[in-house]
Amino acid sequence: MALIEATLPDADGRRQIHLRSPADGRALGHVDVCNPSDVRGAVERARKAQGAWAATRFRERRTIIERAVRLLAAQSDDYVDVIVSETGKPREEALSVEVLAACDAMQYYAKHAGRILRDRTVPVHLMKTKRLRIAYQPLGVVAIVTPWNFPFLLALNPTVQALMAGNVVLLKPSEVTPFSGELVQRLLDEAGLPEGVFQLVQGDGETGAALIESGVDKVSFTGSVATGRRVAESCARQLIPCTLELGGNDPMIVCADADIDRAAAGAVFGAFSNAGQVCVSTERVYVVDEVADAFTRKVVEETAALRQGPDGETDIGPLIHGPQRDIIDRHVADARAKGARVLAGGRANPAFGEGFYEPTVLADVTQDMEVMREETFGPVMPILRVRDEEEAVRLANDSHYGLNANIWTKDKRKGVELAKQLEAGSAVVNDCMLTYAVAEAPFGGRKDSGLGQVNGEIGLRSYCHAQSILIDRLGAKREFLWFPYSRRKGRWMQRALRWVWGTPLGRWLA
Repeated sequence: MALIEATLPDADGRRQIHLRSPADGRALGHVDVCNPSDVRGAVERARKAQGAWAATRFRERRTIIERAVRLLAAQSDDYVDVIVSETGKPREEALSVEVLAACDAMQYYAKHAGRILRDRTVPVHLMKTKRLRIAYQPLGVVAIVTPWNFPFLLALNPTVQALMAGNVVLLKPSEVTPFSGELVQRLLDEAGLPEGVFQLVQGDGETGAALIESGVDKVSFTGSVATGRRVAESCARQLIPCTLELGGNDPMIVCADADIDRAAAGAVFGAFSNAGQVCVSTERVYVVDEVADAFTRKVVEETAALRQGPDGETDIGPLIHGPQRDIIDRHVADARAKGARVLAGGRANPAFGEGFYEPTVLADVTQDMEVMREETFGPVMPILRVRDEEEAVRLANDSHYGLNANIWTKDKRKGVELAKQLEAGSAVVNDCMLTYAVAEAPFGGRKDSGLGQVNGEIGLRSYCHAQSILIDRLGAKREFLWFPYSRRKGRWMQRALRWVWGTPLGRWLA
C-alpha cells in the first residue's frame, strides 16, 4: 500500500508528508505542507498576475501550451517514471491514460479555445433594433483540487482549460500523489508560463480547506461525495461557482443481441483498468438472462489471463491508496454473506502482498448488496442476471450515483435509446469509460456523482463569465418605452400584445 506519513509541526508550525511506493514500499521523498498563510500568499501572487495574463491574446496562450505539448511528448519517459513510482500502475497505462491523453487535451484546448471563447453575436428574436453580443470574461483565480487515481491527467486537463480561458490557477494535488502535481508545475514552467499564473499548493485536507476558503473565484474539485458536499457548502456560502466530480457506481448493460466476446473483453477492461480505481469504472454488470452464462464464462476466461505485479509487462497494478482496501474487503465480504459466488479473485494476491488485490468476479449478485449500492473503487466486477433490458435499465437507475454507463448491443440505435433512459451524466455504446478522454464531450455527473460539467465547450466556458452586451442599432433620439408614459402608448402596447402573441402569424414572427 501507499504509505503516507505526516510529521508533527516543527517549531515554526511546519509539517511534511513522507511517501512510499504502493508497489514495493520504497521511500519516494517528501513534500512540505502549505499552511493557511502560504495559501493566502499564493492567492495574492495570483491576483497580481491575473490581469496581465487575461490581457494576453489567445495565440500567445496557445504558443505556451503547444510548447508544453512538445515538451511532454519529448520527455514522456521521465514523466511516466514519476507517475508509475507513486501510483504503481503499469507503464503502458500511465503512458496512454496519463501522458498521451494529456497531450491530446492540451492540443485540443490550445487549438480551439480561441474559437470557443471568441465574442459572438446572437440574433435577437423580438427587439430587432438591438444587437446582442456575448463576451467570455475569465473568472480570475481558480482553485483546482485533484485526486490520486489519475494524478497527472486530472490535474493538467482542468488547469489548461482554466489557463486558456485567461484565469490563473492554484493546484492542490492529492497528498497521496504530490509528485505528479510537481510534474504539472515543471511542464508549465519549462513551457514559459509567466510567474504567478500557475502555482502549486501542496498539502492534505487542511491545506485544501484553506485554499477553498481563501477568496478564489472558482473551485474545480474531483474527489469523494462527502468532501464534495463540504466544498459545495463553502462555495455556496462565498457565492462562488464550483464544479464537482464525485465518483460513481457505473452500470453496464449487456443486451441479448450483444457481441458476447467484445462485451466480455470490454467488461474486464472497464472493471479492472487502473485496478478498478477509475470514477467511470464498470462497477455493476446487468446481463440479460439468455446470454448470461456465455457472457460470464467469457469474463472469467478473460480475467484468468490478466497479469498482475509490481513491474514488467503487467495488466493490473496495486491499490494506490491504502484505506481503499478496507472498502473492497467490506463489499466482497458483504456479497459473500448474502449469497454471491466468487468466480475469480476475492483476495489479496499472495504473490505480491496486501497492496495487490486480485481481479475479482462475483456471480449470483443481488441489488441489495453493498457492492451494487456503493462505489467500490477497486478491481471487483459483480454480475447480476436480469429478465430483459427494461429490468436492466430500472436497476441501473436504482442508485444515488449517476456518472457514466455503458450499453452493449449490435443494434446501435437501440443502444442510444437505452442510453437516453439512463440517469447518467454520460454513456457509451459498445465501449466503456471513454467519455472523459473525448475533449469535445461534456463530462459530469448527476445525483451524488457531482455538479456541473467539465471538458468540451461547456466545460471551457465554465471558467468564464458569459457577459451579455446589448447594443442599440438605430440611435434614435428616444425609445418608445421611455418616459413619459401615456394612455396612447398603452393602447399601442395592447394592440401589439394582441397581434404578436394572440395571432398565429404574430407568434410565428416572434
